[in-house]
Amino acid sequence: MGLRRRWMIKALCGLMGASVRPPQPVAAAGQAKVGFDTSRLVTLGGPVTEVVFALGLGERIAGVDASSTHPVAATRLPQVGYQRTLAAEGVLSLRPSAILATSEAGPPAAIAQLKSSGVPLLIFAGEPTPEAAQARIRAIARALGREQKGEALVRAMQQDLEAARRAARRSAGRAPRVLFLYARGGNTLMVAGRDNAADTMIRLAGATNAVTGYEGYKPLTAEAAVAAAPEVILVPGAGLASVGGVEGLLQLPGLALTPAGQARRVVAMDDLYLLGFGPRLGKATRELAERLHAATVVGRASS
Repeated sequence: MGLRRRWMIKALCGLMGASVRPPQPVAAAGQAKVGFDTSRLVTLGGPVTEVVFALGLGERIAGVDASSTHPVAATRLPQVGYQRTLAAEGVLSLRPSAILATSEAGPPAAIAQLKSSGVPLLIFAGEPTPEAAQARIRAIARALGREQKGEALVRAMQQDLEAARRAARRSAGRAPRVLFLYARGGNTLMVAGRDNAADTMIRLAGATNAVTGYEGYKPLTAEAAVAAAPEVILVPGAGLASVGGVEGLLQLPGLALTPAGQARRVVAMDDLYLLGFGPRLGKATRELAERLHAATVVGRASS
């Protein structure tokens, strides 16, 4: 590989916020001419997997991590564990031609092993914002030689986000107070404060986060739930199932005493769809806005 070509590839990866080990030449006719072999991709992180499928390249994915739950075809692929607790040996056992990951992938020792393996490793960062989600789509599309398709995905997301904003403006004065609860059974109950994916989604949907006194997540307490006085409880679908549905949810500390609990206003959405900030972000925001509005107007649970 010539010096000029090697420099161009490194510059591209730098612009994408990606890291890469020595790229391999494109091996087969018809593959995207992007400087490395894209025939056997391992994708780590649900949003990255979603983007690759949305770009029409799902057939090139040889393996995924456990957070890659959409589309259904992704769940039928070999899994390498959860992206935060990877074993480099498991990833490399799939003989990937390239590895695409989010910046959440880890632990650091596993990432260091992957970097030293000689397999191209591209790591895509992104805050939980629409701008970062769009940048990640563009970066992955550019890496895989699908810029046009990537721009189409971004335009569709922007249109749905604008539709959600219009809906929020139409219901001005009806910005419900929403409490987001992350649950994994009765022993893991966390409430979202500000500056996280759940907080961003609530605000994008034209609602108000009922808890803003801290960043990140804190354990649910009865006192805090009552003080927050949410009109709607928002929970990922898997979390709602883990506590026994709406009935089980309303038995958790303090929730039955809130306006949301008394009116049984519970909205549940698929975890990755709601919090992944992938290519379906616009659709998820639009749906969330509609369901929060319906819950407060009609006063019913929605799952």
